[in-house]
Amino acid sequence: MATTRLIPLHAGKGRTEGTAIRDILDYSKNPEKTEKGALITSYACDHRTADAEFLLAKREYLDRTGRYRGKDDVIAYHMRQSFLPGEITPEAANRMGRELAQRFTHGNHAYIVATHTDKQHIHNHIIFHSVNLECDRKFRNFWGSTRALHRLSDTICIENGYSIVVDPKRHGQAYNKWLGDRAQRPHTLPSSSKRSKPMQPFGRQGRRCVSC
Repeated sequence: MATTRLIPLHAGKGRTEGTAIRDILDYSKNPEKTEKGALITSYACDHRTADAEFLLAKREYLDRTGRYRGKDDVIAYHMRQSFLPGEITPEAANRMGRELAQRFTHGNHAYIVATHTDKQHIHNHIIFHSVNLECDRKFRNFWGSTRALHRLSDTICIENGYSIVVDPKRHGQAYNKWLGDRAQRPHTLPSSSKRSKPMQPFGRQGRRCVSC
């Protein structure tokens, strides 16, 4: 099962845009959490230089549109996707994260997926750029987007034979504690035939922003 969260990333708090995006990317790509970088994948950018590519795309967007939002502008979005301990392999979790990012953004935004294995529960950190690949529009964080993300994650879990979270927060417990309690209960893993179900190929693989 998986639970999800969508977090807009702003500069603010004395940070520049460059510092803000670099900080979240550096945390997500931590080699101690991603099996020395083996569990990092990306789309329409190189994860090693994603911070610079995101900033260049943002600059091109401003040059093309002239739309400047100031300090409240969103640089990128951070999606977190956590799985029940013992239900999924790190590699499968990364594939699930890629499919979630691809379908949520419709393949219109560059992103990286970093799968962390340093906790009892495997989890993904997905960072996608707020500016689209054509550098002429930005992702609109619509009302109910977090719920839509959760439903999409549930759909992908079901399609790939994994269970879903019915209620990620019980009786005021933090999700990590609830997740640990669930891990101690016996549960049945999906059959290998279900877990190995191939995902549909990602669309628009060759399209990227001029600056990416």
